[in-house]
Amino acid sequence: MRVLSIVGARPQFVKLAPVAAAAEGRVEHLIAHTGQHYDVNMSDAFFADLGIPAPDVNLGVGSGSHGAQTAAMLEGLEKVLVETRPDWVLVYGDTNSTLAGTLAAIKLHVPVAHLEAGLRSFNRRMPEEQNRVLTDHAADLLLAPTDTALEHLSREGLAERTVLVGDVMTDVLLRVRDAVAGHPLPVPGIPPGSYHVATVHRPDNTDDPDRLRAIVEGLSRVDGRVLLLAHPRLRGLAERHGIDLGVDGSVTVSDPLGYPQLVNLVANSRSVITDSGGLQKEAFLLRVPCTTLRPETEWVETVDLGWNVLVDDGFDRLGTVVHRPPPAPTDATPYGTGKAAEAAIDALLSRRPA
Repeated sequence: MRVLSIVGARPQFVKLAPVAAAAEGRVEHLIAHTGQHYDVNMSDAFFADLGIPAPDVNLGVGSGSHGAQTAAMLEGLEKVLVETRPDWVLVYGDTNSTLAGTLAAIKLHVPVAHLEAGLRSFNRRMPEEQNRVLTDHAADLLLAPTDTALEHLSREGLAERTVLVGDVMTDVLLRVRDAVAGHPLPVPGIPPGSYHVATVHRPDNTDDPDRLRAIVEGLSRVDGRVLLLAHPRLRGLAERHGIDLGVDGSVTVSDPLGYPQLVNLVANSRSVITDSGGLQKEAFLLRVPCTTLRPETEWVETVDLGWNVLVDDGFDRLGTVVHRPPPAPTDATPYGTGKAAEAAIDALLSRRPA
């Protein structure tokens, strides 16, 4: 059986790593990289650091408006599907690469499986929410990461297509966590346990200059050094709007990191401040408190268990929120125990197309 994985962004590369390992010797596995993330630290380094086979195809689409980017991917992926003739197309998460891969496949009557199906923020302003809902309702097989996702899909009438497999990011996070344990990533002049890791990338936070300025100024009020890992798009927007991401030296601005380095950095931090869905969950799995710069989260379990707090306005109080009392210890495993990729391959094999 031939499975074509379609990926294009950092979180998808992380999810791809355990799937590629689980597929070895069980299915013929091909990889199509759309090129949605094209910076070395956002793409090539992830493949190398996580031991992922080189993509069989790289469309090199790059950035652009949602319409232009999705259209370019759709055109390129249609050709890839015609040439490779997979039995399954496997799409990951909620990016434009996921939606384009799904549309290309269903138009050619190629079965689609959606890994990380059923997540919902219930915020249709988010392009990620639009992508994941459309993909779930078009896909033939929905691979749900959590019981909550399973419930969402059932309420939408999709229970018959759904299989609970767990969260594949948990698979790789646990492996990388164990590999870096005891070897803190050196941060010049900042001892382990004394800093906070921050990322800001969602358009709702970056595209409004006043909101972005308020977030950055809020970061400067956090006690302890804040390390802001700044994607090239964030740097460009800040420069265009005249915003100093470093806030006169009170925030340390750094390039994005490879995945093992990011896990290491977070594991040895005081807390995480982010608008990233993946990083919220990674912080929880590492048992590091998280403050999320959004009005909602798909990973509601992190909030319910006390490890994550949502902040959508009043960013001048970030210092107070970040330094809240520590959450209660927990042994809860809402995202599985590290076997999700194997379960996903099992599901594909058990529902082999006729």
